Amino acid sequence: MDFYNSACQEPPINEKLFGICDDENGEKAYTNTSDNSKWIATVKNNNEKKLIFTAVDKCIIKDFEQKGRGRCDGMLTSSEHLYFVELKNEARGWISDAIEQLESTIKFYIENHDVTIFKHKKAFACNKKHKPFKVVDNEQNKRFFREYGFRIDVQAEIIVV
Repeated sequence: MDFYNSACQEPPINEKLFGICDDENGEKAYTNTSDNSKWIATVKNNNEKKLIFTAVDKCIIKDFEQKGRGRCDGMLTSSEHLYFVELKNEARGWISDAIEQLESTIKFYIENHDVTIFKHKKAFACNKKHKPFKVVDNEQNKRFFREYGFRIDVQAEIIVV
């Protein structure tokens, strides 16, 4: 499984502000710089880092592949960043599902690639219909970091450090 399949990658983007969208029409997630009403996650990239968005669900892992295992919508990468992003558009009951999808995707990634080359590793569960920020249980956050080396955030704002 190649998480760097160029057919699933968008051209590099270094905008200070852009969104990640999922139209929920059976197509893959994508970035957008012009219509923030479509944005499920808002990316704040104040240092204008060159980021590559890769569609994981429906591209790296197609719907008919890996039945029974979740996958997140996409990932943002640079030479030092590896951010996995799950997009939701539900009013309630979505957090545990989003975290499971992120966890499953990280496992897929670790099975196929080296995560140690990245300085910043985070997983984001983002929801358009939820408050901008939700605190993740400290124990869950610690477990996630100990097990995978990733910080996890439940918020619709992705800040690129």
